[in-house]
Amino acid sequence: MSTDTDDTDAGTDTNTDGGSESGGGGGHCSTPDSDGEVAEEIAIISFERKLPVANEIRDELIDDYESIEILEYHGDVFAEHWGEYDCFVGLMASGIAMRKTAGLLDDKWDDPAVVVIDEELTWAIPLTGGHHGANQVAHDLSTLGAVPAMTTASEAAGKQGIESKAKALDAHVVNGDSTVATNLAVLNDDLDVVERLDGPRAVLVGDDVTVMKRNDDGVVLGTGTVEGVRKEQVINAWEAALNAVDRSLSDVEFVATATRKEGEAGLYEAAEEIGAGVVLFGKGTLTDHEGPTPSRAKELIGWPGIAEASAIAGGREHELLREKERFDEAVTVAVGR
Repeated sequence: MSTDTDDTDAGTDTNTDGGSESGGGGGHCSTPDSDGEVAEEIAIISFERKLPVANEIRDELIDDYESIEILEYHGDVFAEHWGEYDCFVGLMASGIAMRKTAGLLDDKWDDPAVVVIDEELTWAIPLTGGHHGANQVAHDLSTLGAVPAMTTASEAAGKQGIESKAKALDAHVVNGDSTVATNLAVLNDDLDVVERLDGPRAVLVGDDVTVMKRNDDGVVLGTGTVEGVRKEQVINAWEAALNAVDRSLSDVEFVATATRKEGEAGLYEAAEEIGAGVVLFGKGTLTDHEGPTPSRAKELIGWPGIAEASAIAGGREHELLREKERFDEAVTVAVGR
């Protein structure tokens, strides 16, 4: 890791209150009931001699984010810009970033994420806000060769935490404090799929129930695949299905499929390629939202057709925009409204 030292006056007083007041500046982190876990506006903070590396990082990531700015390091740089960005990437030793941000931290749902990376681009370490942008940015820094050192419990166990589920659903968490309990349930295998309730309906929930609200009004790609499907086959099928209804990949909220397709590499790689999450529905949910087109799967294994049922279950109004079609004898796609 970098051995740079902070050579500013150790007695400098950082105005914590001022940093907090500036928190309404930008990005998801300032939204009262925000998911807070999608970083769009990033600041790379770098010592002068490391600016070429900072530019290399920006050039690699710029296409994936709304904005990436480079700020030259000085003792109050974090405090001065706290709340203006979703995530800070500190090109510095972790100790410096920890000392300079510790007094600014207030609430994980409001604070920007902080990631540090060394000059040799060996390690990308989320310090704070792992589920609120830091893990995402650290993962993207791996394209430069850095190892993302994620320590959040769900990621360490290879499981999808509640904030990640919200991201996959293109939703945001309304009651952030609940995620302590629900993420523990995920870790203990007591919570897997997300239940959906349609209104108008009044719901009384406890402190250990996480409530998510959908964000945008796009489409859902209900998708069934053969084992061993390739990423290119999936993307080509999605594009063909969307073109038929005058939509594009940018309109996709998320990809929906069955729990028995969990871990299908080609499907997940295709979803990552288009920047969409994968949502898994269990057999009961799919049966409740069975599509209009007959499926041999129901006769053979008792499951309804995955593509249509997933698209209907995931759609905002439980409606099909396009019935299923099979592509390349490998991918079946239905589009949900």
